[in-house]
Amino acid sequence: MKSIRYHYFLIFVLLFVGCKTSTNVEPTLKEVSNFEKLASIENVVSIEKRAVVSHFDENYELWFEQPIDHNDLTKGTFKQRVFLGFENPQQPVIVELNGYGIGSEKAGELATHYNANQISIEHRYFNNSRPEDIDWNTLTIENAAKDQAAIINAIRNALYPNAKFISTGISKGCQTVMAHRYYFPKNVDGCVCYVGPLNFDREDERIFKFLRNVGTEEDRTKIKNFQELSFKNREALLEILKAKAAEKEMSWEFGAEKALEYSILEYPFAHWQWGTKAEDIPTESATVEAIYDHLFDVVGYGFFEESSVEDLQPYFWAALTQQGIYGYETMPFEKHLNTDEIYTFDWAFPENISKPFDPKPMQNIKAFLDTKAEKMLFIYGEYDAWSATAVELSESAEKRELFKFVNPQGDHRTRIKSFDVSEQQQIYKIIDSWLKE
Repeated sequence: MKSIRYHYFLIFVLLFVGCKTSTNVEPTLKEVSNFEKLASIENVVSIEKRAVVSHFDENYELWFEQPIDHNDLTKGTFKQRVFLGFENPQQPVIVELNGYGIGSEKAGELATHYNANQISIEHRYFNNSRPEDIDWNTLTIENAAKDQAAIINAIRNALYPNAKFISTGISKGCQTVMAHRYYFPKNVDGCVCYVGPLNFDREDERIFKFLRNVGTEEDRTKIKNFQELSFKNREALLEILKAKAAEKEMSWEFGAEKALEYSILEYPFAHWQWGTKAEDIPTESATVEAIYDHLFDVVGYGFFEESSVEDLQPYFWAALTQQGIYGYETMPFEKHLNTDEIYTFDWAFPENISKPFDPKPMQNIKAFLDTKAEKMLFIYGEYDAWSATAVELSESAEKRELFKFVNPQGDHRTRIKSFDVSEQQQIYKIIDSWLKE
């Protein structure tokens, strides 16, 4: 069903077309608006014109009706949100493939640089882009890629039949771009992937090696000492955490004590991911309050806290079943934890359901990148913990226009603007060539 607004619009048009003037002259046909073109898309069930943002002339929120399972249409449908920033049908179209919900309607880096149109697609099952009752087994990279291809094709046909399309995504969005390119290698004209991992196991052990070697030995020692200091003050930190939990109404499926342990173990990954300064790390002379504040300023509450985990449930399902994540080495802290077993994220599965990790999808994407993929550009930060499992390009990559740029000492916020001017020019020269062909 279309939105109520669109129903009123149709009634008006039908009445207008069905009437003749008193001189029996047909009304003059006027140019079809973008709103009308978008509203006429078969699986658009709702459309709203939004306040203009960034450089766009028009902004829209669209809801597409999508199959819950593209391989079994009997399972029903759900509605998926899309933001469209319209600039000009002759300008490029940047397609932001979000790995999560849509964060903003504003133009991203590429759309801003090219004064381009932008389509932002919310990933299936995040926010309200979900069915009422989720069949978690339908949350696959294949179904997500088919969602995105259907939306791209529909909007291309409606507004941009002659424009060039570039897909882009950040972090899990980069994983989403890789999967979409694998399933639909001709759906867009090129891809720009930011800081995205390509994991081959549920707990990809390359991350352990990365954390043992990243940065300087002095910085790694400071990090290890801070973890030891946190475990040494565990009881006092736990009391503060419990007080914060009462104040902020936080809870953890595995309890506050285990939440503190996970947070201390997460610290090195988060430190390098977000570019924490080594000189900011508290030392032995620090108060318990300073230790606590620094730990949770870096790690945050959102990765383990129950309500946050519920919001991130689609992320954890994908990571635990197909896309991989990491675990935590406990051996260095065996005396504090009484175990040397890897701490995992198995607890993050939805209630009463779990599934073995399937390595084939990521292996298939790697084989595709190694031999067949064309026109893809990868951007990473050298010190970003997710660079531990970054895409590695094969010898034939450059012939197929696959490129990789690594920002020295960069973190997870690395973008094209993070590089020096000469490298920025080199990156944009590559993308320019894809848009001119």
